[in-house]
Amino acid sequence: MSRLLYRLGRAAALRPWRFIVAWVLVVGAVGGVAAVGGGALQDDYTLAGTGSQQAADLLKERFPDMSGADARVVVRAEDGGIDQAGVAAARERLAALPHVSGVDPALPSRDGATTLITVRYDVPVTDLAPGETLDHLRAATNGLAAGHQVEFGGQVPENVTAPGGVAEAVGVVAALVILLLAFGSVVAAGLPLVVALAGLGAGVSGITVLAAFANVATTAPTLAVMTGLGVGIDYALFILTRHREGLAEGLPVPEAAGRANATAGLSVLFAGFTVLLALCGLVLSGIPVFMTMGFATGIVVAATVASAVSLLPAVLGLAGRRVLRKRDRAEGARIPTESPRVRRWADHVGRHPWPWLMAALILMLTLAAPALGMRTWPSDASSEPTSNTVRQAYDMVAESYGAGANGPLLVAVDLRKAPDTAGLTERLAATPGVVSVAPPQVSPDRGAAVIVVTPRYGPQDERAPGVVDRIRADVLPQGAEITGLTAAYVDLSRTLDERLWPVIGVVVATSFLMLMIVFRSLLAPLKAAAMNLLSIGAAYGALTAIFQWGWGAELLGLPHSVPVSSFILLLMFAVLFGVSMDYEVFLLSRVREEWLRTGDAHGSVATGLAVTGRVISSAALIMVAVFLGFALDPGLVIKQMGVGLAVAVALDATVVRLVLVPATMALLGKANWWLPRPLDRLLPKIDPHGHVPARAAGTDAEKAAPEPSRV
Repeated sequence: MSRLLYRLGRAAALRPWRFIVAWVLVVGAVGGVAAVGGGALQDDYTLAGTGSQQAADLLKERFPDMSGADARVVVRAEDGGIDQAGVAAARERLAALPHVSGVDPALPSRDGATTLITVRYDVPVTDLAPGETLDHLRAATNGLAAGHQVEFGGQVPENVTAPGGVAEAVGVVAALVILLLAFGSVVAAGLPLVVALAGLGAGVSGITVLAAFANVATTAPTLAVMTGLGVGIDYALFILTRHREGLAEGLPVPEAAGRANATAGLSVLFAGFTVLLALCGLVLSGIPVFMTMGFATGIVVAATVASAVSLLPAVLGLAGRRVLRKRDRAEGARIPTESPRVRRWADHVGRHPWPWLMAALILMLTLAAPALGMRTWPSDASSEPTSNTVRQAYDMVAESYGAGANGPLLVAVDLRKAPDTAGLTERLAATPGVVSVAPPQVSPDRGAAVIVVTPRYGPQDERAPGVVDRIRADVLPQGAEITGLTAAYVDLSRTLDERLWPVIGVVVATSFLMLMIVFRSLLAPLKAAAMNLLSIGAAYGALTAIFQWGWGAELLGLPHSVPVSSFILLLMFAVLFGVSMDYEVFLLSRVREEWLRTGDAHGSVATGLAVTGRVISSAALIMVAVFLGFALDPGLVIKQMGVGLAVAVALDATVVRLVLVPATMALLGKANWWLPRPLDRLLPKIDPHGHVPARAAGTDAEKAAPEPSRV
């Protein structure tokens, strides 16, 4: 593989325009296919085998008018009473809107100052254009504006998202500044961004094509861009750094590009494959929305890897020696390839491993400790800023009708199996935590009924799951099940909790096996897995403190503390384990390369850190900046993902790589690279160091080699 990458990199540097034009054609072709035949994003929250899904399926079959999306229009009189004639006229206009299957009678509050109108659609929310549909709702209720406060809630308004692009722009600008400071060259700073954006363009278009064949979650492109932008810049940065080292050694540009591709490029392939393995773990969740998030992010990561090993060598050939600082471009200029400060630090930690190891472990475990009290729960409108219409509608409903009115429970009854709806209604009304029970509504075929139950607690209240559990355990007969927002939240959270550990086990095991094959060691991959789990645990703890405890929630645009989203644990583990393993692959590759060259267990660690310390720190800064940019996203899941990933990467590049890794490797010594001989014979041989055909750097033949054409 390294020989192939060497030839690819050298050929691209010698004939850059061929590869650049090829990439332009690929990105254009994929983009064209996406524009012509791409699909729309669709959230698929099917929870096969759960009670809420069974009830939802029964409602869809017997009550088609109740199986689509819904919207709530909440009207409050500013002075005096509600304009009933205006409400009646608004209901007529709402009933005439596209895809509206019915409008429930207006429900007045006890004090008469508020009324609630529920609009039902004949299609799911994913089949509607939320922004356009909300505009229709506003237009239909314009007549109520004078003297009334009108706000909108329910599925349709809650699916309206703010225009994107801010987070991506923040990440790109921050990355450009960091690269410029690190390399001191505008050309060197711009190349990783150009290459990453090319891969990103192809990957995002690929997601649109995927959406034509499968339901791709609405948040999948944002998650994919966040991950792809971070790893794409980092992958290009690692190859660029190795290329600059080759130039510092006096290699011609094509040779330096080929060798960089054969060494750092091979590490990029392994690192990208590790990320893809981790993302494949989401398939084990069994939840379609998570599976498509993994597939979508994987497409973008694969595209950025491809651009790093094929497009980057071409632009490096085109740039020539301009990737170096001006003072370093002269023939014979001495260009430093390692950081003396990092070497001194690595030597210091290697001489005193135990104190530094214990201090770092205490710090990481302290940061992870809050995760022991983490409460995971999906977000709802109560997590939105108070200026948002869905939040105002949520608060108005809670004040006028009770907190539970924001999450009514729907009991679906198959009358062939449970005909006694009167007795069921009485038992539901007597259940602790239930405020009211509406009369049963019978389906047109008289074979099913639905009973609306209003609980005492809102969807995010910690006591709400207990009400659902009591109804299921003590009230419902065979043939009846419960659904609705709160019941679906209960089933989703428990399903994710149950499947988290199998995903963790499979991802860790497959990553361990891959690293064992690559580095021919048992302890090195075991240590890598342990370090990654420490980083992830610390990130979980930080999320708990920031969001659940409220330490900084307002700074992130949240009105109050909120639970950690149920999506976060599984998603963040899959993404973060793969991303953290990137740094482990790059660092261990250089350490093992020095170990094989010198046989010095301690010196190889110091050299590996000294050579990679600066580039890993720059890469981590870029990734942290990209992830923090997404903390500005209005969506709570993306916001929490951005914060959690930024914290984990920052800890991984500092505490883990600069303290825990050198301390543990100093203690293990030669045992770092121990592998039982029978296992060594059994495992396939893969060279992670990219040994390429030896070329005498600086020979007359190479000095006479023509530079690649720039026209």
